[in-house]
Amino acid sequence: MAAQTFLKMLALAGSVSASTLYSTYNFNPLEHLAGIAPYFEPQDPSISPDAPQGCVAERAAYLVRHSAIYANDFDFKTYIEPFLEKLDNKTGIKWNRVPDLSFLDDWEAPVSDDEVSILTRVGRLEATRLGVDINFRYPYLRDPKRIWTSSAERTVKAAKSLVRGLQSDEETINVVEIPEGSESGADSLTPYKACPGYSGSTGSDESSKFQERYAKPLVARFNDLAPDFNFTINDVFGMQQLCGYETVIRGKSPFCDLDLFKSDDWLGWEYAEDVRYHYNVGYGNKISGPVGLPWLNATAELLLDNNAGKDAEDLYVSFTHRELPPMVVVAMGLFNNSEFSGANNINETMPLDRINYRRAWKSSNILPFLGNIAIERFNCTDAPGYDDDEYYRVLVNSAPQPLPGCSDGPGTMCSRDGFNEYLEERMSAFDEGFSDACGVEYDNSTDSLSIYTDKSVGNGTAVDKRYNAFQLE
Repeated sequence: MAAQTFLKMLALAGSVSASTLYSTYNFNPLEHLAGIAPYFEPQDPSISPDAPQGCVAERAAYLVRHSAIYANDFDFKTYIEPFLEKLDNKTGIKWNRVPDLSFLDDWEAPVSDDEVSILTRVGRLEATRLGVDINFRYPYLRDPKRIWTSSAERTVKAAKSLVRGLQSDEETINVVEIPEGSESGADSLTPYKACPGYSGSTGSDESSKFQERYAKPLVARFNDLAPDFNFTINDVFGMQQLCGYETVIRGKSPFCDLDLFKSDDWLGWEYAEDVRYHYNVGYGNKISGPVGLPWLNATAELLLDNNAGKDAEDLYVSFTHRELPPMVVVAMGLFNNSEFSGANNINETMPLDRINYRRAWKSSNILPFLGNIAIERFNCTDAPGYDDDEYYRVLVNSAPQPLPGCSDGPGTMCSRDGFNEYLEERMSAFDEGFSDACGVEYDNSTDSLSIYTDKSVGNGTAVDKRYNAFQLE
């Protein structure tokens, strides 16, 4: 009897996978949605964002992408709207009888053409919370007198929402709008719009090649379930986009259900977007670094300045769109697939026939809605084991990022001298400045960003106090 019981136990153990016994695997699609991911802090690498022992923040600067919107115009026109129109036209399909897609029987679209590019309520809340988080992170820094934003409605409203979370009751913070001009050179928060060599469609062809690979079995699967709908690759891609957009509109989405799309399907979608961003605003586009470098240089000058006048801020915050932060990342040399591999051709690290699972370039971790880059200056007089007083650190979505060749301080920090050397190396990494790299032909172009010190940009307009934070505008 004992022997039989033991054999039954062995048989049972053999039928249970090791992953069931020991695995803590879990998967959240919302953290793999690239540029339409709701804001999250990936903690990659898992280094504490707290100030190292003995260090106190003296100054900081943030570059922030606007928070969640109903939909991006390109995404809506190319993928979502055609899918929604097709869904309306296929009224004869009994979706309630289709496995995994039964929710489509009474599902209603969360976004219309009139709502494209408008900030959602979740977007306003996210931005306000980031303002509160920044206030908590730097309790000894003065509230800024101004923050800067590009002039699009969604960036302006995101900036105002952040101010409401950041400002003290007795203080007033102005929002300064910087025009999104096509002939501003590098002197704006949307310099790529003034760069003739930049095209928003770059990377689409490469991304489409990988879309065909990962989405082909999904198309076949859905067409087996509902052959009358005639699913296409664009339909599948748009359905996965709706996971992110519907979530930031309604708080959740049935398109995120892991019975509908498995984790491998989401990793395929994410990689297709990583390929697109790699060639569009990443290391695969030679103009990315020159376009991102002016913000890095201007910000570094503000933080390094020991003779700043009365107009200097303790905290500089700027709002932009999804294109600029990854370009700044390239200028800084962060998330570079080749840094430790020694690859001669950066594009070889983003193959189109398979996923590079070990890539550093993951757009979900770089540019979710409200994605942000911070450069901080610290006084580390009391840091044990370090002689210098002044150190610098970079955060991306709150995760400290080691700077290439600059690691002589506490944690991921580097000294003032090390930071200056790092900046010189980054400038020398690019053969051309903004105007030459972009092929600028208009007059009065510039390779530098001066909005933070140029008095001609004005002082902006005041934002309502926090007790009005949740009034609808």
